[in-house]
Amino acid sequence: MSSPMSLSPSAEAERINSAVSLVDVRRATIICFFAWTFAVYDFVLFANLLPVIAKELGWSGAETTGVNTWVTLGTAIVAFAIGPFVDRIGRRTGIVVCVVGAAIASLLTWLGGYAAGALGLGGLVLLILIRSLAGLGYSEQAVNATYLNEMYAHVYTDERSIRRRGFIYSVVQGGWPIGSVIAALSIYILQPIGGWQLCFIVAVFPAIFMLLAARKLKESPVFTAQKRIHALREEGRTTDAEELARLTGQDHTPRKAGFGALFHGESRRATLALSAAFLLNWLGILAFAFQGTLILVNGKEVSFTGALEVLIVSNVAGFFGYLFHGWLGDRISRRNTIAIGWTISALCFGVMVLGPNGNFPLLVSAYALGTFFLIGPYAAVLFFNSESFPVETRATAGTLINALGQIGAIIGGILFTATLAAAGQTAGEQAAAWIRAGLFWGCLPILISAGAILCARKAKPLTSTRVLD
Repeated sequence: MSSPMSLSPSAEAERINSAVSLVDVRRATIICFFAWTFAVYDFVLFANLLPVIAKELGWSGAETTGVNTWVTLGTAIVAFAIGPFVDRIGRRTGIVVCVVGAAIASLLTWLGGYAAGALGLGGLVLLILIRSLAGLGYSEQAVNATYLNEMYAHVYTDERSIRRRGFIYSVVQGGWPIGSVIAALSIYILQPIGGWQLCFIVAVFPAIFMLLAARKLKESPVFTAQKRIHALREEGRTTDAEELARLTGQDHTPRKAGFGALFHGESRRATLALSAAFLLNWLGILAFAFQGTLILVNGKEVSFTGALEVLIVSNVAGFFGYLFHGWLGDRISRRNTIAIGWTISALCFGVMVLGPNGNFPLLVSAYALGTFFLIGPYAAVLFFNSESFPVETRATAGTLINALGQIGAIIGGILFTATLAAAGQTAGEQAAAWIRAGLFWGCLPILISAGAILCARKAKPLTSTRVLD
C-alpha cells in the first residue's frame, strides 16, 4: 500500500474522501453521545458527593467551599490546555483522552480521598489536583461539537440534511441530563453498599467502553485533509497543497494555530463575543441550574421536597430544550436562537424570583421554562462555536470558550457569597438576599449574555465541496 507521502493529490483526495461513510458518521454520533454521558457522570458525581466527602473528612463549610473553588479553577486550566492538543493530534484521539482522563480522575479520587484524610494539607492539594483532571471530562462537549460538526460537513451535504445537523447534535448534547441522572442513581444505589468511594470506582468502567469503541471511530476527514495540506506546504509543494484542498473541499489559506491566533483577524470578534457570552451565562447556570433549589427553599419558602420536584421537572425540560434549540438553530441561525432562548430564560427566572411566595404552580412553570431556555441553547452554542473558527484553531477556540464557563461559575460563587454575607442574619433578611442574588447574579448575567452573543457574526454551517469524481 502506498504511503500518503508518495500519493498524488488526486489519489490522496480519494483516500481522504472515501475514508468516512454515512454509517461511520452515525456510529460516531452514537459513540459521542455515550462519551459525553460518561464524562458528565464523573463531572457531576464529585459535586453531588462533596457534602458526604466533606463530612467524612471533617471539613468545615468554608473549607468545603474552598476545595470546590480550587477544583473549579483547576478544571478550567485543564480544559484550556486540551484544545491545542486536539488541534494538533486529532479529534478522535481528543475524545478518547477526555473520557479516559475523566475515568482515571474518578479512580484517583478514591485514592485522593484517603490521602486528604491521612496527609492533611498535602493530601488536600493532591485531591484538588486529581479532581482538576475532571476538566478533561468537562471539555468533552467542546471536542464532541468540533468533531461531529466536521463529520457532518463531510456526509450531510444536501440542503435537507444540512438543516438537520443541529438537531442531530442536540441529541448528543442531551447526554448531560442523562449523565446527571445516572450519577444520582449510582449514589442512591452504590453509596449504601461501598460508600462514596465505590461510586468513583464504578466510573472507571466507561473508559474500558471508550477504548473499545474508539477502534470504530474514524478521524474527521476535515482534520485529516488540513493536516496533509499543511504538510505539503511545509515540504514546499504549494501547488499540490492547493489541488488537495480543492479536491477535498478545504481552505488552503495558511493560518496560524494556537491561542494567539484566536485574537487575530476574523477570529478576534468571535473569540471575544463568545467568551463573554459563555462566561456571563455560566453565572446564570450556577444560580439556577446548581443553586436553584437553594433559591427556592431559602428565598421562596418552598419545601426541600418541593424544590427537588421542581428540579426533576426542570431537568426533563432541559433535555427537550436541547432538542428544540438544536432544531430551531437549523432554521433561523444558531446565533439568533441562542439570543432568543437566553432572553426568554432571563425573563422566566425573573418571574420566579420576583413572583409571589406560595404560588407553587407559577414557580414550577417559571423554573421549568427558565431551564428550557437556559440549558437548551447549548445544543446550538457548541455547534455555533465550531462553525465560527477555522479548522486550525477550532478545538482550541471551543475548549477556551468552554473553560470560561468554569471561570464564570467561580465569579458567580464569589458574588453570591458576598451578597449573602452582607445581609442580616434574620430569616427575612436572608430570604431577601437570596432573591437579590438570584436577580442580579442570575437573571441579569443571562440577559447580558444574550446581548453578547449577538455581537458575534452569524456563522454558516460547515460545508464540503469535495470533488467526488
